[in-house]
Amino acid sequence: MWLLSFWILPVISAAMWLGMLLAMFIDWFVLSQPQYPSMEASQDIAYISDVGAYGLKPLFITGCVITTVFLDLSFFAERYLRHTGRLARNTSLAQVILSIISILFALAGSAGLILLSIFDTYRHQRLHNGFLLLFIAGFILSAIFTCAEYQRLGIHYRNHRILRTSFWVKLAFILVEVALAIAFGVTTFRGNRDVGAILEWIIALLFTGYIISFFFDLLPSVRTKHHVFPGAEDELPMSKQSQRQSDSDRGVSVHGAGPGEYEQDLTHDSAGPVPNPPYPLSTPYHETTQGTNTPNRYRANGYEDGVNGYTNGTGRKSRWANRWRNA
Repeated sequence: MWLLSFWILPVISAAMWLGMLLAMFIDWFVLSQPQYPSMEASQDIAYISDVGAYGLKPLFITGCVITTVFLDLSFFAERYLRHTGRLARNTSLAQVILSIISILFALAGSAGLILLSIFDTYRHQRLHNGFLLLFIAGFILSAIFTCAEYQRLGIHYRNHRILRTSFWVKLAFILVEVALAIAFGVTTFRGNRDVGAILEWIIALLFTGYIISFFFDLLPSVRTKHHVFPGAEDELPMSKQSQRQSDSDRGVSVHGAGPGEYEQDLTHDSAGPVPNPPYPLSTPYHETTQGTNTPNRYRANGYEDGVNGYTNGTGRKSRWANRWRNA
């Protein structure tokens, strides 16, 4: 069901993060523009941390916790779906290791975000800055290892556009966020705090796009609930494998299987699955009348097991062959 699928995890995370940022920005810029105690005298634009250190601190903590919990669940869901074949399966141990490392760095980044919201910049400035660095570095490194996994997956699944698109989106996130993080650190260190505050708001907003990218990663699992990707057949129960093999031998398409059953293999996991086209049904030779000359478009030369107008030697010669030999 669409409303009970894994894609909703990153949507909740992104909605919470964006809603929190908008609420904090509106509270500061639109309503009052106060000069917080954590701001310098010459500073006109508040950092997110300045706004979150005072009246909106409960919202700041709640938003960071909900955002990271559902984002981390998205990472675990993606790993589970690839392992079970609901998404394009990993084809090597290296890809699995890259995925696990990515999850670990995401957990580290999540811990940094939650802790920086608790240890605010006014009362615990040094701890706050350290956790801010952990948050940024954790998710950038996580994105790097995710890109490495997707790049290797793309080699084996060249028809899967979602992998290629997600790879480029995450790579763009890495490059842009690294550049902005460096500029943010330099401007803050040099005391240009207004520019640093603007860069911090931009970095936070772009993080929303990174979260949304996992929505597109998980979306194909909606339509693959009863499908099996190529390479996933070995994970099926033996009874299902035998059923699929029997159906394939009899030329029976297994598309449209019901709950608990498996449909035919898929060739794409982007924008909805594209099942392999069913082959035309044909009648096994032992079920036909041997020795007849009834044309069949699934037989060589239009005749059953025919070779130049003859059958396989057990039946009569064709009428055309008799005329040719008696001419």
